[in-house]
Amino acid sequence: MKHLGIKAALFLNYFVFAALLNSVGILVERSQTIYGVAKPEAAVLELFKDLTIAFVSFLVGSILPKLGYKKAMLIGLAIVFFGCIGMYYGNSFWSVKLLFLCTGMSFAIVKVSVYALIGYVTDSKKGHSLLMSWVETIFMVGIIFMYLVFPLFYDDTDPNGWLRGYVLMAFIILISFFILLFSKFDISVERSNSSIREDILKMLQLFTKPAIWIFALFAFFYVMTEQGIMTWLPTFNKDILHITPKLATQMAVILMSSFAIGRFLTGLLVKYIKWIYIAISGLILAAILVVLVLPMANQVDNNTINTVAELPLVSFLFPLIGLFLAPLYPLVSSTVLSSTKKEEHSALAGILTFSSAIGGTLGSLIIGYLFDVLGGNKVFYLSLLPMSIILIALFFLNRLTSKEV
Repeated sequence: MKHLGIKAALFLNYFVFAALLNSVGILVERSQTIYGVAKPEAAVLELFKDLTIAFVSFLVGSILPKLGYKKAMLIGLAIVFFGCIGMYYGNSFWSVKLLFLCTGMSFAIVKVSVYALIGYVTDSKKGHSLLMSWVETIFMVGIIFMYLVFPLFYDDTDPNGWLRGYVLMAFIILISFFILLFSKFDISVERSNSSIREDILKMLQLFTKPAIWIFALFAFFYVMTEQGIMTWLPTFNKDILHITPKLATQMAVILMSSFAIGRFLTGLLVKYIKWIYIAISGLILAAILVVLVLPMANQVDNNTINTVAELPLVSFLFPLIGLFLAPLYPLVSSTVLSSTKKEEHSALAGILTFSSAIGGTLGSLIIGYLFDVLGGNKVFYLSLLPMSIILIALFFLNRLTSKEV
């Protein structure tokens, strides 16, 4: 397979950062349970993660080709390795904040690198969409790994037992570092002699194109929806459905599995069905699921649920929203990226990552602050508003990307 080494490195790096980045839902719950912080304070964890991603991605989006994608990803892995070690030995809410600061910084570098490199290792729009879907599928597999494996370290007799999960993550990161170090990057990436200031100005000039504005708007509202649900689902399971913390976290894996399956199927369907039809169908089905399934949460009694056999139907059905939302992000990202010149992919990936990070922060903060105000059984209805905006954005993007952006 052409560029096999590069693709393997992209998959492995995305897996590692998916696991760490999306452990925020776990750590929101752990911070409340272990460190005794309130929901609004726990929601601030998104700021440490997403604002770092936003700032760093905007800064590096235009300059990574100069540094080199391989070197950049190695730096990212080294930073997050020390973040995991710091979490294990620090064992405090500040350690959690520091971990997400490191993770956000590193993920911004890795995501921009991965998205830019996809354009160099594929030869067509369909090939680009296919690889993008596979990369995002691996991302969801990494999250599933975190939600399945991490709770295994929970120990009722040892309140610090869960921290051993970060020793495991540090070990996996070390393996990823050496695999990437010895991977052969057999591609030629054009490196300009322009200054950093000139590179950033070129990146900003992309905003003169209407499609880029709508693309940024889509990324903002999509990740706002996805992250709000993903981060607060374990808390929803624990507080509204009265599931024990360990089982509540493990049940969230249904959402991650739904995203993984949805993106896997997207990779198959995109060969035969135009992207816009897949995206709109998924979005409408997601909205229908919210309206039909969430009312079931009102019918759950107050008894604590300790086993899978006792779980209410809503705990299985609501996470299936991931199946329908899954196609949107990789399809739209691939459509816009493959409609631009390859030398602009790094800058465009920076814009995408920046918009996604800001949207993710707001989504989690809004859900966190309104969880108790509106009630956890009603707060997810708010997702219908960004879904409506996304639907309008899809129609505009389809029209604007029919020709090169």
